Amino acid sequence: MPAGTPGFGPANLPYGAVALPGGAARVAVRIGDHAMLLEPLATAGLLDDVPVPRAAIASPVLNGLMACVPEAWAALRARLQELLADPDDHAGAARALVALAEADVRMPVAIGDYVDFYSSLEHATNVGRLFRPDGDPLPPNWRHLPIGYHGRAGTVVVSGTDVRRPRGQLGPGAFGPTQALDLELELGVLCGGPGSALGVPIPIDEAARHVFGFVLVNDWSARDLQRWEYQPLGPFLAKSFATSISPWVVPLAALDPFRVPGRAQDPEPLPYLRTSEDWALDVALEVEVAGEVVSRGNARGLYWNVAQQLAHATVNGASVRPGDLLASGTISGAAPGSEGSLLELGRGFLADGDAVVLRGWCGEHELSFGEVAGTILPAGSQ
Repeated sequence: MPAGTPGFGPANLPYGAVALPGGAARVAVRIGDHAMLLEPLATAGLLDDVPVPRAAIASPVLNGLMACVPEAWAALRARLQELLADPDDHAGAARALVALAEADVRMPVAIGDYVDFYSSLEHATNVGRLFRPDGDPLPPNWRHLPIGYHGRAGTVVVSGTDVRRPRGQLGPGAFGPTQALDLELELGVLCGGPGSALGVPIPIDEAARHVFGFVLVNDWSARDLQRWEYQPLGPFLAKSFATSISPWVVPLAALDPFRVPGRAQDPEPLPYLRTSEDWALDVALEVEVAGEVVSRGNARGLYWNVAQQLAHATVNGASVRPGDLLASGTISGAAPGSEGSLLELGRGFLADGDAVVLRGWCGEHELSFGEVAGTILPAGSQ
């Protein structure tokens, strides 16, 4: 089987959706510079012992696969690794390979609900100082719960989608294109499993059964719109115009070697937010703007982890469904040059034509998230 791009070997096997010219998108896994379509494997009888419905495999998005139980994900992953380890015995596996250079990589999932959290202590502190210079940078509840807001699922787009500069209110009586267009470096969790019932919270120790995989997220932000509108209910038009995600969903199982202890939390969270598992992810992150790397950081320093986010998001009885997206919020570090937004870096905001690329990887690039990219288009006429 092909090697190709580092970080996309059999230990990763991220899921996505690809389409051949003139054809419909189909579920696939990435291996090097190729995608392996799952439908031809099923047609060849190579997935007969895997408890995943054929309809989920022959789908243009991952939602059907995501709706399976984690044991089915594990069985499919093990079977794919077996096929890749011994391709000579499984000629059908080789025939299912498609060169990515000849395919169109599509949106991997139909997004259900989208929640964006505010989980980086450094980012929350930096932004609080900028937006509230005369007050406490952190709101009084910040260390007690994972703060979040509901975003707009309909404007979540896949990497490579251009982003048009938004218009809106810039202040009292002022309207026009944003002059402070920013990026936000984040990780996102795509929920899976059969979902949860309305009125039944997800216990934190069962969070893993609802985590299908992770993507990179760029939560584009118009800071001048945000500063004017965010009180008292938080972001609205400043963020709802576009959110970009990477096209390859890294399974939770692939990240097991890179799960590390999280940072200390003070005060100790309430019981429903306490977990004995290591949920911090040692993922190196990088931001490139117009061909220049402007920031490098790591996700392991996040204050609130995904299990806590999921437990908190459902503690009131709210339900989750396969395809729901939970984003971490901007990931910033304490060291200069590790900030996850231009606002914090203290450099100019995005200009029309700027290409933004976010990257993520684990270890010495042995596991990759790929990238999420987008180019800024001028504001439309109005």
